[in-house]
Amino acid sequence: MILKGPAEAPSACVAIGRYLQEAGLPDGCLNLVWGNAAMISETLVAHPDVRKITFTGSVEVGKNLAELAGRHMKRATMELGGHAPVLVFDDADAEATARALASNKLRNAGQVCISPTRFFVQASAHDRFVTALVDAFATVKVGDGLEPDNQMGPVCHARRIAEMERLVEDARAGGAAILSGGTRQGNAGYFFAPTIVDTLNDRIALMRDEPFGPIAVVSRFDNLSDAIDRANALPFGLASYVFTNSLERADRAAACLQAGMVSVNHFGLALPETPFGGVRDSGYGTEGGSETFDGYLNTKFVSRFAGVFA
Repeated sequence: MILKGPAEAPSACVAIGRYLQEAGLPDGCLNLVWGNAAMISETLVAHPDVRKITFTGSVEVGKNLAELAGRHMKRATMELGGHAPVLVFDDADAEATARALASNKLRNAGQVCISPTRFFVQASAHDRFVTALVDAFATVKVGDGLEPDNQMGPVCHARRIAEMERLVEDARAGGAAILSGGTRQGNAGYFFAPTIVDTLNDRIALMRDEPFGPIAVVSRFDNLSDAIDRANALPFGLASYVFTNSLERADRAAACLQAGMVSVNHFGLALPETPFGGVRDSGYGTEGGSETFDGYLNTKFVSRFAGVFA
């Protein structure tokens, strides 16, 4: 694990190390290195004792590390960003689906790589879904996460606030409707109001860039083919979600969505016993499930003849 920047001072390493000791983790099992991340990465990846690297983070940094690993023929697992599409069909319970998605969307203030983000809702269910989603967002209490009554805390730093504001302003300029939130909340800390953007314009930044914050963008679609095409329009492919009471629609969507994970009518991802990973720009390899170990093992074929050649 590499910690970087002045905000992640050595005291953080000490605190984490103390916690791991108290948890009973053997000495040397996990090592924390603090300092210049680029220099540390280049040094460690090149070292002959390092046989495998795994990275969770942004697409940009992941590609740099993958290039570095390839230079030294090191195996790598890359769990990178996403921009998870959600397909809500008109045969699903629009109100119940909206309430469930609201809770999942705002988990950790939307700072989750598998957070549902691009909500594609079939036209005939769109208005009912949006009304329920706005109502659900309105009831969420934002504030200090240590206060028991609060349901959503802050984003991680000031740069996320600036990015949320940029995305909202770009969406507004592109003709989108801001149905809730859209602004920083309060003058202290990094709190951003739960935000819903409704648009038909796939060219706005919010439909292309992962917000990694408490913003949901909703757009209506007409048929399954249209929904699949728009969901697959981005180079990311980590998580995706489908809500429908039709087995035919569910099967076709699951087969056609270009994502490493598809969850139908629930949020069944990131369980210890299931594989977790993406495709395309969202990375490669898996974490979780027995599939985890594939990236850490070398397959050796040994062929033996019982007799002796004359």
